[in-house]
Amino acid sequence: MGLLARIRKEWFIIGIVLVILSAKLQPSIGVKGGPLKPEVTIAYIAVSLIFFNSGLSLKTEELTSALLHVRLHLFVQCFTLIFFPLAIWLLLKVLALTAIDQWLLRGLQTVSCMPPPVSSAVILTKAVGGNEAAAIFNSAFGSFLVRQFFFLFHLGSSSSVPFSSIFSQLFMTVVVPLILGQVCRRFLREFLERQKPPFGAISSAVLLMIIYTTFCETFSNPSIELDPTSLLLVGLIIFSIQISFMLLTFAFSTRPGSRFSPADTVAIMFCSTHKSLTLGIPMLKIVFEGYEQLSLISVPLLIYHPAQILLGSVLVPTIRSWMTSRQKVHTHIYTHTCTVRTVLKLTLITSLLLHNMAAPCQH
Repeated sequence: MGLLARIRKEWFIIGIVLVILSAKLQPSIGVKGGPLKPEVTIAYIAVSLIFFNSGLSLKTEELTSALLHVRLHLFVQCFTLIFFPLAIWLLLKVLALTAIDQWLLRGLQTVSCMPPPVSSAVILTKAVGGNEAAAIFNSAFGSFLVRQFFFLFHLGSSSSVPFSSIFSQLFMTVVVPLILGQVCRRFLREFLERQKPPFGAISSAVLLMIIYTTFCETFSNPSIELDPTSLLLVGLIIFSIQISFMLLTFAFSTRPGSRFSPADTVAIMFCSTHKSLTLGIPMLKIVFEGYEQLSLISVPLLIYHPAQILLGSVLVPTIRSWMTSRQKVHTHIYTHTCTVRTVLKLTLITSLLLHNMAAPCQH
């Protein structure tokens, strides 16, 4: 792959690095009261645009068709809503005794409450050949609204912003734009399917703007310093969490009696362990508005997002090979079962015919 092709493929990760460097060089542009007016353009317009874009891009019929796979949805939601936050909470009790920056640990706590991403979990599931509809449902709808309120319940009470204020802003900038996007899609469906607008690129570009203003606030405050050692340790912890949880979901979804197909297992692995940067950063912006340490809280999520894409991309060939081999086994077993049933039916029919032919002879 050439350099230009690599840049096009990894433009978002490169963009994150560039906007952080830009914020470091000229933080006054993106601070409150600065030329960008982030208290209006980011807090309301940019966040609303991301969720309107999500509502406009999601295919309602695919989400509806995936709705009936209840067992898979329950598995994913229980893992992400209960097990993931509880496991991280227990881990943080141990990490709190170390010298790791406490705001980075707070950020790790917020990561555990994030929903799966609409992008990477679905894209990787599709790349492997897994249950794409189930991945879409769990990433974009199944845990979307539930997770926002769950996130608010866990973290909003510790915020300096009143619960009612957060709830109203959350409703106006998340729920309303999402519903409007779905309504608009009903009227623009043919146009959208024909033109195929770059919804992912639009959301990512807006997200870069949010990240830029977040770090402008940080770099404009000289009292905030990021400890390199803490950053390295958090990065290693995040990789360990992702690998451990992927192995755990794989083990549970493939155990005897689970009744999940190989395609279901793929969707479960990615949806249960991936966390959304697109939804997460705006949520952090809402809940921790006014915090000087907002960017430190955001750092674990900024690490988690590229790490999950990198790890998932590396594992795609291996998971695809596993799924293909498992499907062949299932096909062989199904074919063998059908063959046995056919032989038994033919034997039964033959014996009945012989019995009927023999009956007149006896008379």
